[in-house]
Amino acid sequence: MRAEEVKKDMDISSWPLDLTYEQWVALPVSGARPSARYKHAAAVVDDKLYITGGSRNGRYLSDIQVFDLRSLTWSSLKLKTDPNADKSEDSGLQEVLPGTSDHCMIKWENKLLLLGGHSKKSSNAMIVHFINLETHVCGVMETSGKIPVACGGHSLTLVGSKLIVFGGEDRSRKLLNDVHVLDLETMTWSLVEAMQTPPAPRFDHSAAVHAERYLLIFGGCSHSIFFNDLHVLDLQTMEWSQPQIQCDLVSPRAGHAGISIDEMWYIVGGGDNSNGCLQTLALDMSKLVWSTLTTLKERHQLASEGLSVCSAVIDGEKHLVAFGGYNGKYNNEVFVMKLRPRDSFHPKIFKSPAAAAAAASVTAAYAFAKSEKLDFPQIIDLNFNGVENNVPKTDMNIEIDAIKEEKKALELSIEEVRAENSKLRDKIDELNSNHTELSKAQIAELQKMLESFQSVEKEVQILGRQKSALEQELELSAAQRQGSGGVWRWIAGGT
Repeated sequence: MRAEEVKKDMDISSWPLDLTYEQWVALPVSGARPSARYKHAAAVVDDKLYITGGSRNGRYLSDIQVFDLRSLTWSSLKLKTDPNADKSEDSGLQEVLPGTSDHCMIKWENKLLLLGGHSKKSSNAMIVHFINLETHVCGVMETSGKIPVACGGHSLTLVGSKLIVFGGEDRSRKLLNDVHVLDLETMTWSLVEAMQTPPAPRFDHSAAVHAERYLLIFGGCSHSIFFNDLHVLDLQTMEWSQPQIQCDLVSPRAGHAGISIDEMWYIVGGGDNSNGCLQTLALDMSKLVWSTLTTLKERHQLASEGLSVCSAVIDGEKHLVAFGGYNGKYNNEVFVMKLRPRDSFHPKIFKSPAAAAAAASVTAAYAFAKSEKLDFPQIIDLNFNGVENNVPKTDMNIEIDAIKEEKKALELSIEEVRAENSKLRDKIDELNSNHTELSKAQIAELQKMLESFQSVEKEVQILGRQKSALEQELELSAAQRQGSGGVWRWIAGGT
């Protein structure tokens, strides 16, 4: 699908009804617009999009702009200084909320909290500014503990009453990959001592939290490399891992924007300093499956770095709201995308029932085989210190029979995918012989579909072999433990 242009004839009173699912639409705006910018921060509160700061032509911006998603009008928020602030110096607005870019903003209670960023008046430690949405008072919140260094391009996620800061670039351009947590109840910082291999130091990445337990880090860049990797930090065990997932359609990027809604994590824009990313991506965090929602035109405003994306519920339906960015030109359009209801969402990398069945089998098989990955079951040996667990052998036989059934399902899925591949090959051959009936772009799309099926087929074959090995291992284990009463048990992963 392609993004639509500005709908100038849109009825402002009922504009959400005019939207098509999973298409970006630039909203018409009544009156003046704010300065175009990038590397700003954004949040949606009560049908209003708040934009703070950013950068334009090397100048840091300090204004607060508000877009009303009902009336489609912009206004400036006039802030008041905190009456409790230090009066030893001139406490004008510029002192309380200086021009800043590459910062993060999040809503907490009745406030917007702004953390970090680059500014001419940056300190050595990260500063937490606040804006009271009821009184419009702004100021600095005092924090204690192991305060992180001042940086920009970091990520910020909220888990319960704790803010998690990862990565970024400090004032000396040193890249970071540490994790700091701010307890909003006590305003105390702590440094996370995580185990295993962390992501490479980076900035301008994105982050999300799944199931209030797993911190996901995607993309970003160093001073020479752009990333498309995905890393997961288990916030209970404090261990890093890097799930192996199919990501052929995910190009390396930095400066993109991300927002999570329920199980889905939406990624918009970004680039590699040469090309902007045209695909709007969605990651199903429970299954670790990427899909493409829509593809933009070349040089589209959303194929930019330094843009923002938020979520908004309008008339009971969920929307993405994007603003700003830079792709050779600074942007100040507001784009919206209406999302399909979750129960009707289907990843577009799987086009046919056979491929969908294969995908389901792959997901189920991974749930058995990938014990160290996110949300996957673990194989636990319950024979702690030689203590026997008297579980009947029939339970073991039931598990082995279940695995055999899973194997049969995998074999059936392989045959179905092969049949789909054969049909697609025949169709491509037919179309190539009569190229006037189909455009090269459509042929290329069919070839991509075929590559996707072939990739699924290979994965299913690999997992089928893993299943066979696992079946043999379990049968051998059952025979060895018949006298001792030992057993292997599958325990479902989760929160």
